[in-house]
Amino acid sequence: MVVERARGESQSVSGSLQSLCWGSSAFGGIVSSYFSGSLVESYGVRFVFGVTALLPLITSAVAVLVNEQRVVRPMPGSGQKENTILVNLGFLQTSKQNMIQLWSAIKQPNVFLPTLFIFLWQATPHSDSAMFYFTTNKLGFTPEFLGRVKLVTSIASLLGVGLYNGFLKTVPLRKIFLVTTVFGTGLGMTQVLLVTGFNRQLGISDEWFAIGDSLILTVLAQASFMPVLVLAARLCPEGMEATLFATLMSISNGGSVLGGLMGAGLTQVFGITRDSFDNLSTLIILCNLSSLLPLPLLGLLPKDSPDNVGNKDDPDIDIEMKSN
Repeated sequence: MVVERARGESQSVSGSLQSLCWGSSAFGGIVSSYFSGSLVESYGVRFVFGVTALLPLITSAVAVLVNEQRVVRPMPGSGQKENTILVNLGFLQTSKQNMIQLWSAIKQPNVFLPTLFIFLWQATPHSDSAMFYFTTNKLGFTPEFLGRVKLVTSIASLLGVGLYNGFLKTVPLRKIFLVTTVFGTGLGMTQVLLVTGFNRQLGISDEWFAIGDSLILTVLAQASFMPVLVLAARLCPEGMEATLFATLMSISNGGSVLGGLMGAGLTQVFGITRDSFDNLSTLIILCNLSSLLPLPLLGLLPKDSPDNVGNKDDPDIDIEMKSN
C-alpha cells in the first residue's frame, strides 16, 4: 500500500511515507517492550506467548477498514463447471504471467544492481548471538533488564526514523550508506569496552553502558535501514508492488540470515561458547570491519539526485503530497 502511494514520488516523499509506517511500528514497540521482560518473570513464558498470539487479531479488525476496489473479470460461458475450469485456468495463467513479469522486473539493471548491493550490505557477519550469551551468562542481565533494553531500542528506533525523516531523506542514497556504515563500524567497536570491562574502569556500570550502547547503535541502524526501504519501494513497477517489494525484502532478509550464519561460523572458529568468551573482542572487531567491505560497490546504487525522480517543474506537489 505504501509502495502504491509512493510511486512516481521523490525520495523525500517516499521517505516520509516509510517514516510514518516505521515510526508507528517503533511507537508500538515502546508500548510493549518494557512489559515483555516483567511479564515473563511474573507469569512465565507460556502466558507471554499466549498474549502475543492474540494481539495480532487487532490487525485483522483494522484490515476491515481498508478501502479496496474489487477487480471483477467477466468469465464467458453459462455453466458453473465451465466457469470453475476457466477460473482455474485464469489463475494459473495469471500466476505464470506474474512470475514472468517479476523476473523481467528483477533482471533490469536499475533493479538488479541495487538489490545486489542491499543483499551484500546485509550479508556481512555479525556477533549478536555471542553478545547475547555474554550479557546473559557472563554479565547476568535478567529478563526484566533485557526488557528495559528493548524499551530503549524501541525508543531509539523511533529516534532513528525521526533522524532520517528530518535530516536524511533528501540526501543521496550513496552518501547515506557511506556515512552510516563508517560511523556504525566505529560505534560498533564500543562493544569491546563492555567485553573487556574497560567501561567499569571509566566508572560506568555494565547496565548503563549496555543501555547507552544499544541506544546509539539502534538510532544509527534504523537511520541507515530506512534508505533500503525507500529504495525498494521506488524500484517497484506498477502492478507488481506487493510481489516485488516482498521479493526485495526477502532478498534483504536472506542476506541478513547469511550474515548470521557466517557470524555463527566465526564464533565456532574462535572457540566462543556460552561459557567461554576469551576471543569475543576479536570477533566483534572482525565483524565490524567486515561491514566496510560492501562500500566499494556503492556504484551499484542510483546516482541521480534524490528529488530528480519527483516533479521538477512544480515543487509544491511534494509539499501537497506530504500534507495529504
